[in-house]
Amino acid sequence: MRVDSLRWYVPVLMVLSLAACGGADKKSEDESGQASALAVSLAPAQAQRMARTVLVSGPVSAFEEMQLGVELSGQRVTALNVDVGQWVKKGQVLLELDHRTLDSELAQADASLRQAQTAQELAGLNYERGAKLAAEKLISASSLDELRATRTDAEAQTATARARRDSAKLQRDFAELRAPADGVISKRLVQPGQVVAAGSELLRLIRDNRLEWRAELSEAQLAGVAVGNTVTLPYGGQDVVGRIRAVSPGVDSQTRTGTIYADLPAPGALKQGVYVEGRIVTGDGQALTIPSASIVQRDGHSYVFLVDDKQQAQRRRVRTGQVTQGRTEIVEGLKAGEQVVVDGAGFLGEGDRVRVVAAAAAKAGAR
Repeated sequence: MRVDSLRWYVPVLMVLSLAACGGADKKSEDESGQASALAVSLAPAQAQRMARTVLVSGPVSAFEEMQLGVELSGQRVTALNVDVGQWVKKGQVLLELDHRTLDSELAQADASLRQAQTAQELAGLNYERGAKLAAEKLISASSLDELRATRTDAEAQTATARARRDSAKLQRDFAELRAPADGVISKRLVQPGQVVAAGSELLRLIRDNRLEWRAELSEAQLAGVAVGNTVTLPYGGQDVVGRIRAVSPGVDSQTRTGTIYADLPAPGALKQGVYVEGRIVTGDGQALTIPSASIVQRDGHSYVFLVDDKQQAQRRRVRTGQVTQGRTEIVEGLKAGEQVVVDGAGFLGEGDRVRVVAAAAAKAGAR
């Protein structure tokens, strides 16, 4: 080959060689980018029927808790027949006061009543005999009037004695504190031998052992709640079901909240004073939902990731609602049909390259 031919042949070979190397490098970079891209799976935002619920916390309280005391002052407790947690029946004697003086006063009142009744009976007989004699003109009319007045006075004396006896009996009854209704003793504030005062609280009774759940709801939450709505309280490994019996007719001017009251006919392991979270079912409705696994919590906010045409992750902030059966309601931030990253979402950042695969492959890649 001539020298002038070699002059143009060698540069051409060099250009071709460099072009081949450049193409190989570009292919290698593409393959490396694909290999480094995180495998993810996508799922669409879908509208579905969802039970509308309100999640709120509140205490379990007694439906009606009675504060029991006595109406006598300065008397000593001689017998205490119940303790905390004990079930009592209506009319059962819970405690007794020293009633020896009251027994004596009642006995005197009974004797006075019998004496007055005897005098009334005698006055009645005398009047009857006098009436017969007056009819035969054997006694004067004034004498009959005196007999009539004596009988009337005896009747008044009997009524007075009976009232005194009833008062003494009532005082004697006050020496025994009886249960006003069936229920459970929830608190005891007295000891045997203690001298008590009238009106002071000695025992506390939960009527019929009936419990209820109370919760404070915001204005918006209160608007969607109605009497009869079902309430579910998870506690002790089981769900206690109740029903709202009353809703506060207004809201507090300071806190802007209102109270709901839910009956618990079968409270199970729940006790008075337990603070528990409850779910109030307010009805059914349409909701836009996505898999709960696609939601990422960062900086105190909820985010999802979408994939653009360049196979890059795009972060978007959303506002979530309630959660049910592994899906979360999206209140704001997404439209129906938009695809969000599910598997692998927790490992993504804004602009990361991704590779969309099936859900099973994405889980394997994440592992």
